Amino acid sequence: MTAPLRREPPGGAPTPAHAVRLRRLNRWQAETLREDLADLYVESSRAQAGRQYRGREAFLRRLTRDIRRPGFALLMAEDSAFAGCAYGFPVPREGTWWRGFDGTLPQSVEQLTASGHVFAVTEIVVHPHTDDQDLARRLQQRLLADHHASLGATLVDQADVPDCDAFLSWGWQDIGAIRRPPDPTVLRPWAPVLLRAMILPLGPRTTARPDGLAHENRTQRPD
Repeated sequence: MTAPLRREPPGGAPTPAHAVRLRRLNRWQAETLREDLADLYVESSRAQAGRQYRGREAFLRRLTRDIRRPGFALLMAEDSAFAGCAYGFPVPREGTWWRGFDGTLPQSVEQLTASGHVFAVTEIVVHPHTDDQDLARRLQQRLLADHHASLGATLVDQADVPDCDAFLSWGWQDIGAIRRPPDPTVLRPWAPVLLRAMILPLGPRTTARPDGLAHENRTQRPD
């Protein structure tokens, strides 16, 4: 994940937030724009000088991997240039997304996963030039709404405190830790990964379901 950094555009004239347009890209379009998306990632990242190339290559590997997943979807934000993007895919029903969860996965989360109502947001990138302070939230909400998800899911590096804090401020809930083996798509591929598992309930909050962890039968996913 890339936290939304901000800076004013040249000339000091901010871009109105309403000028940022959101549009969906299919798998072919996302593949065509791989290099542009990688440039956007580098320009938006907090990577130190000398690590930007490695960060860019790691982003491209993650994007290439996710594009191949069933149901992959990418949402692009544009004003006078690319302002941000968010992408993800439906969490497989067999629950492999939660592999390495420390403890017992909440039953409601397990049930929603098995019924195909969970969508994973795997990357959110916002360029610092945009004046839309709510763009990261808008991207994730639109991405989840487009797929009629009952639950959003994401994994955030526990060491990345700014990103963890950002997701909590957007209403996500931290439900525990996930331990994963070394990942070749990160900057330290030899190091085990400790991630925070976060969820965003999207169902209506009722007396029976105050946490919003419910789904409507009409949104049942096909097998």
